[in-house]
Parts: sequence; C-alpha cells; structure tokens
Amino acid sequence: MNDKAYRIGIDIGGTFTDIALVDEAGTVEIRKVASTPDDYSRGIASGLSVLMRDLGIDPKAITGIVHATTVATNTILEFKGALTGLVTTAGFRDVLELRRLRIPVLYDLQYDKPPPLVPRRLRLEVRERLGPDGTIRLPLNEEDVLRAADTFRKEGVEAVAISYLHAYVNAAHEVRTEEILRDALGHGIYICRGSEILPEIREFERSSTAVVNAYVGPVIGNYADALAGRLAGIGIEAPIEMMHSGGGIMRLAASVKRAASLVESGPAAGVIACARLVRGERRAANIISFDMGGTTAKAALIENGEAARTDEYEVGAGINLSSKLVKGGGYPIKMPFIDVSEIGAGGGSLVALDRLGRVTVGPESAGAMPGPVCYGRGGMRATLTDVFVTLGYINDTTLAGGSIDVDAEAGRRALRSQVAEPLGQDLIGTARGVLTLAVSTMTRAVKAVSTYRGRDPRDFTLVAFGGNGPVVAADIASALGIGRIVVPVAAGVFSGFGLLRSDVEQEFVQPVLADAAELSPESLSVLRNELYTRAATALVAEGYDTATADFRFSADLRYFGQAYELNVMDEADGAPEALVEGFHREHERTYGHRSSGDPVQLVNGRLSVRVPMASKIGRFAATPAFPRRDRQVAFGIEPLMTPVIGRASLDGTPRQGPFIVEDYDCTCVVPPHAAARLDAAGNIEIEVGQ
Repeated sequence: MNDKAYRIGIDIGGTFTDIALVDEAGTVEIRKVASTPDDYSRGIASGLSVLMRDLGIDPKAITGIVHATTVATNTILEFKGALTGLVTTAGFRDVLELRRLRIPVLYDLQYDKPPPLVPRRLRLEVRERLGPDGTIRLPLNEEDVLRAADTFRKEGVEAVAISYLHAYVNAAHEVRTEEILRDALGHGIYICRGSEILPEIREFERSSTAVVNAYVGPVIGNYADALAGRLAGIGIEAPIEMMHSGGGIMRLAASVKRAASLVESGPAAGVIACARLVRGERRAANIISFDMGGTTAKAALIENGEAARTDEYEVGAGINLSSKLVKGGGYPIKMPFIDVSEIGAGGGSLVALDRLGRVTVGPESAGAMPGPVCYGRGGMRATLTDVFVTLGYINDTTLAGGSIDVDAEAGRRALRSQVAEPLGQDLIGTARGVLTLAVSTMTRAVKAVSTYRGRDPRDFTLVAFGGNGPVVAADIASALGIGRIVVPVAAGVFSGFGLLRSDVEQEFVQPVLADAAELSPESLSVLRNELYTRAATALVAEGYDTATADFRFSADLRYFGQAYELNVMDEADGAPEALVEGFHREHERTYGHRSSGDPVQLVNGRLSVRVPMASKIGRFAATPAFPRRDRQVAFGIEPLMTPVIGRASLDGTPRQGPFIVEDYDCTCVVPPHAAARLDAAGNIEIEVGQ
C-alpha cells in the first residue's frame, strides 16, 4: 500500500459510471465501469474496490468523495418518487394544477399538462393567512393540521411538503405545522417547508419546488444511506459530498435535506470542468459544452470562462431546460442551476418506427442493462450505439479499453430487421438517416442555450465530451455552422473529472420588495450582513472553514409592474444607484431596451458563497492499452477505409480527416471535411469545414 492521500470524483450515467481519482501531487487516474441501475451504489463500490486494488491504495488514504448522480432526475422522469402529501393555505389547494398559463407547444389543442406529483386527495388545506408583509391575518388552525396528519397516516404518505401563502416573509405557521406533523407522523416521514427550501415570492414556483423536494427526498435519503454503507463496507470513511445543480458541492446530509437541488447534478459537473478548462484561455473563453452519454445529450453556455446560470428550471418536459421561450412542459424548480439543456438522445436511445412508420430516436433508452444490442447483454432493440457500430464510427470488437466486448454483427442485424427492411432501405443509408435525425434532435439542446438566448453558436467553440460526445461532435458542429471543436483529455469521464475541480458553493436569499429609490447604503449593508451571518452559520455547521470563503452580494430587480426580475451583481460595494444602473444595462442586454425613467423595485437580496475545494491537477496517468485497427467508416453512402489512431499519434500540426481517434474512455470521429491537431495541454482541436 502506498502512503499518498486521494480524492475521488464519481459520476453515474445511464450506461457507465465514471471514476476519476487524484492524488496530492495532482496525478489523475480514470476508470469506466458499468452502471448498476438496480442499486447504483453497488457499481460505485465495485469500481472503487478494483481501482484501489490495482493501484495499491489503502481505503483510509481516501480523504474525500465527490459524487454526482442522476437519481433525482430519473425519479421524476420515471414517476418513481415517494407518495407525497401537500399542506397548503385554504383556497390554494389547486395551485399545482393551475400552474402558469403557458404551454410548450403553441398549436397543439390536445396538449395535456403533466400530472401533479401530489394527487388532489393528498393536497390538504389549512385555515391560516399571512399578509404580504408577514402580519398574521388568520392564526394557524392546528386542528386542521392534525386532521391532515391523520389523512396522511391512513394513506401511507411517505413525504409531506408544506407551502403557505407569504411564508417566505414569515415562516412561523410553517414551522409550527412541521412540529405538529413531526409529532403526529414520527421521524420516518420526510417533511420539508417551502419557506426553508425557497424563501421567495410566487406561490406556484415555491409550492412546486417544495413538492419536488419532498417527492425525491426519501429516494435520495435511501440512496445516501446505501452509498455511505457501501463505501464503509470497503473501508472508505471519508466525507461524501454531492454536486448540486448550481455547480458547487455540499455535504451528503445537506443534499438529502435539499434533494431537489440534485436535479441536473451530473451535467453540472461537466460544465464546471469545461469552465475550468478554458479559464484564462482568451481564444476559447466562449464555448458551448456538449455532453453526450448513454441516455441523454446535454448542452450549456460558457461566456468569458463563466458558466451561464439560472434560478428557473423545468424537469420532466422531454427536454429539460430553463428557456423563457419554452415553459409549462415540466415541473418548475426555482433553485440555482447551471443553465443546462438536456434532451433524451444518447448512445442507448432506442431506434424504432412509430405506428405511422416514422423513425424515432429516443427518448426511451436501453440503459445500462440490457444496453445496446451490440453489447451482447440481452438487448434486443436497436439503439444509436448500434447505428454507430454499423457506420464504423466506434470499435466493432471492444470498448472502454477492452472491458466491453462488441458484437457488431448483432447490432447490424437488429438495425436491419427493425428499421431498414420495414422501410425498404439499405442498411448504410438507413444508419446515415438515423444519425441525421439524432443530430437534428441533439441540436435542439445546443440551440436551447444559444440561439434561444440570443447567442450565435457560430461565435463559440464546441467542447465535446462524454462517452459519445466526440463521436457526433463534428456532425453537430456542421449542422450549426460551428467551426472549432475541442475534445479534452479524459473526455469520456470528463464529468467525473469535473467533480474534482469543483468548489463548495451555496446561495442564500432574503426577500425585500422595496422601492430601489428609497434604498440607502446603510439599508443595503444591513441586508448584506444578515445574509452573511446566515451563510457563515450554515457553512460552519456543515464543517467548512469560512476563512477562505468568497462572498458575493447581488440583487434581484425589476421595473414596477413586471412579473419577473433580473439578477445584478453588486460591483460598487452597496451603492443603490450603481445597482439600479446595472439593472438598466442588464435589461437592455437581455430584452433589447431600457426604461431609465421608470421606477425599479428590489425583490430579493442574494449572497453566493464559494469555499475553494478544487484539487490540483497535474497530469493524467497512462490508461490501459488496447489494440486498434483501421476500418471501413461510412461518412457517406460509400464506406471509406479510415485510419484509427491514438491521441498520442497527433501533434501540433493539423492532420486532415478522415480518421478516428480511439482513447480508453471515448472515441473521436474526424470526418473528411475536418482537420485535427493536439494542443499543448493534450486536447484535440478540430477545425470543421462547412
């Protein structure tokens, strides 16, 4: 056993679990292992056991585990959350049903809204009322709360969300309700308050966020217990931290309490890795990250080295996103998010014909088990991976450094019998058509973070990663007119690597609702100090040292009469005039105009806190060797004999395609109309001709 200290990043995907390990000198080891959907913690423990054995690592030398998971997202998408109840103010029982008057499809008269996560019989009213200033207009009726508890007990409810009108400014009624429910239902029931999860205005968004939190909370709690138990079973006693949707990390216990913050946990890690990759590199500081794995494709925007962020997100809409142009298709969560759009198109996406004979790609996936037909694990339905192997894009005998056998002929047979023959088409032409359709679907995710937000994708570099991102990156870039692609080192496990590059990040909010013209530097100072005290107390309680923390104050502002606000950073140390002018500029940048003569309202004060935790990264250790051989690749209808090389075969001189770069963790396809070279950091740079 060696005597070094290690941190480990673990990202669970729909098909593979990616593990990145770094020692105190900055040397990184990477591994890909099969995910175990029946119990994801089992695959993690198994992969870590093998890695520690291969490297001779004492489990006690592991000083920290940073983890990202899709458990929260999948729980919502598959409707497998806890049986949840809602306690709300009398008269507001149907807020979850009424939603906002927006739908994601303009002309579909048959559109059905997604069903509420809480059935109506479990949405129970309590007589109480607070004014918008927090004054009590009707005291809490505790008998109503006790009756609700009795109903929940009889119905076998596993989680309860509490959401009262105006509780964001006065939480007393919600706090007392939680106490009554806890006494009546016991500690085995998950209970959360809207005033704690989201202390902001807007009863629908606050109720929805609290309900999502309660719906996934018990699932996350069970997963956290299983993970901690599995790691303890192999001797790892290090603290476990989770990546949240805002791109920071937090303690495992805190993630159970704020379970909704784990939606988009894994995608956020990859975006953080991208931001770290380009930070300081002026030529590529503006990028679009593109992460394609086995189940989904994700895209995010990074400008000037900083990932775009949002506090509005919808999950469960077919495409998860925060675009103001497409709303109403999912369940809103109002928490800090890395602004990621996600769509159900990955290597495991099923390729099929619908009842009208049209080709479909996803969103249903073969997952880790049984997986694509060509993996030989019992899969019977053709997938996008079977299309890749049919075209010659990926190795037709083995993947992941030889750890996965590939039966290319089985994949071809499935695609031929299930799609090509029913359409009366030849196999290669069908595979090309399916790829074109999949690329068209995936460009929606890229457009959602670029063109939908007034950005031209041609002005950005595409950074492709994930197991399949570099496979289709050139096709995505060609479809969008993007001229430059970067495939980073360890692209196939880039999200796991990103976990090691993440800091502790949390955000604290204080509602205000005041006329900005009446603010003074003193009143803003009081607001900032209140938030600072809350933040410092919370961080210390979780065991973090605030001595190195970076605190940044910002404000949510809007013109009086507007329904939504914009966030403006405090760049002038609490000068109200500077905040207002900053809002005017941001409004003009976002919407194309400003109204300098109109009054401005301060809605919320915000304090974001960052505690540096990112590991030093020096070099990547050598990955397991595996054989490569040239093969026929169908970039068009006629296949071409195409060289297959390793990354080390490239240098700083551009090499004209076509060729394929096979790494241990992913495959990068360079088509005939592109050229690629290696930069000084070992990343593959691809120039795409249009």
